[in-house]
Amino acid sequence: MTFNRRTFLGTAAAAASLSAPMVHAASHGKPKVVVVGGGAGGATAARYIAKDSKGEIDVTLIEPSRTYYTCFFSNLYIGGFRDLQSIAHDYGTLASEYGINVVHDWVIGVDRDAKTVSLAGGGKVPYDSLILSPGIDFIEGSVPGWDLSAQDVMPHAYKAGTQTTLLKSQIAAMPEGGTYVMVAPPNPYRCPPGPYERISMVAHVLSQTNPTAKIIIADPKEKFSKQALFEEGWNKHYSGMIERLGPDFGGGNVSVNPDTMEVDVDGEVIKADVVNVIPAQKAGLVCAAANLTDGNWAPVDGHTMQSRMDENVYILGDATNQGDMPKSGFSANSQAKVAAMAVRGALTGSKVFPAKFSNTCWSLIAPDDGIKVGAAYEATPEKIASVSSFISQTGEDAALRKTTYEESLGWYEGITTDMFG
Repeated sequence: MTFNRRTFLGTAAAAASLSAPMVHAASHGKPKVVVVGGGAGGATAARYIAKDSKGEIDVTLIEPSRTYYTCFFSNLYIGGFRDLQSIAHDYGTLASEYGINVVHDWVIGVDRDAKTVSLAGGGKVPYDSLILSPGIDFIEGSVPGWDLSAQDVMPHAYKAGTQTTLLKSQIAAMPEGGTYVMVAPPNPYRCPPGPYERISMVAHVLSQTNPTAKIIIADPKEKFSKQALFEEGWNKHYSGMIERLGPDFGGGNVSVNPDTMEVDVDGEVIKADVVNVIPAQKAGLVCAAANLTDGNWAPVDGHTMQSRMDENVYILGDATNQGDMPKSGFSANSQAKVAAMAVRGALTGSKVFPAKFSNTCWSLIAPDDGIKVGAAYEATPEKIASVSSFISQTGEDAALRKTTYEESLGWYEGITTDMFG
C-alpha cells in the first residue's frame, strides 16, 4: 500500500501560552481533557478529541516547545536528505482551527486525587481525563561516564532539535580519517531501527566527504531490528567503513570519558572524534512523578490505553509498557486514536469500537534504498498483541527499495498532518 496524505488520514493561529496561577477551561461545565506532550501521541489525541467531540469537551495541550521537531526523519536530516525546517512543526492550527488551548510550559507534577496538573510557571490545570504522552527520558548511570551534563560534548540526539543539529555539525567537522563511535542502547528503547538508520546516514555523509573515516558501534544487544537488511546495505554501500562490536566483542561493557573523547570497550580505549551516546531509556519523567510506572515504563490497558494504576489517566507512545508494539511515532499515533475514542466514550457516552493498532517503521540505508518492518495489533486482556507482520527482504531490487523510500515520504506528510492539522 502506498501511503500519502489522503490514504493516511483516511485510516484513521498561534498557540496560547498561559502564566496565570490557575489555568481555567474555556467553557465551564464541559468535561476537561488535559494532554501532556505534543508529539505523535499527544498532538494526535488532542486533535482527534477536539475534532470528534465537536465542542463537547474542552481540550488543553501542554507542551514546552513552541516548535516540535520529529524524531522520525531526523536521521534523514543528519544524512543530508532533508533540511531542519522540513521536520519542524508548530501548534498554531491545533489552536486556531480546533479550539485546543495550547499551553507552552513544563509539567512538574500531577495530583491524581485533586485531578490537577502543576506547571513550572506556577499554574494548575484541572482535568476530568488526563492523557500523558511524554516520550522518553534516560536512565542515569546506564553508560558509565555519561550523564546529561555531557550531552553537548557527546550528544544523544535521541530527542530531536538542537541535539540533532549538534551531532550533524560534529560529523561535518570530523578530521580526515577520523572516528565516529555510537554507544547503542539496550532494549527496550525508542525506535528500534533508529540507531542503525543513523549509522547508515552518517556513513552516507562520510562516504562523500571523508571516505577514510571509521564508524564503530558499541552495542549491548545480541541482535537488532532489520539487522540482516542493514548489514547487507552497509556491505553494499559502505564496505569497510562500519564495525559493530556486539556483546561478544565487548559492546556490552562500555564506558566513556567526555573530557578526553575516549570510549572504553571492554578495556580497549578508543580515541574518537565524535561520540554519539544513546543511553538506556525510561518513560518521560512526568509518569514517575505521577507514580504511574512499574519502575521504568507505564503499564496500560491496550483496549483503551488507560493506565493500569488510574482509570482517569491514559498513557501513549514511547512511555508505555503495552506489549508487542515498538516505541515509534506510528505506534504513538495509532494508540492516540484508540485513547481519543475511549476518552470521548467515557466523558460523553459516544460509541467505542474495539481497539486495533498498526505500525510501520521505515529506514533509509542509502539514496533510494529504503526498507521497512511493520505489523497489525489487537488488544488482549494481557497486552497489545501482534496479529500479523511484514518486513523487507534481503536481495530486493532497486526499484522496490526506491518505492519503499517514496512510500515513507508520503507517510511522513500524512502523519504530521494527522498530528498538527
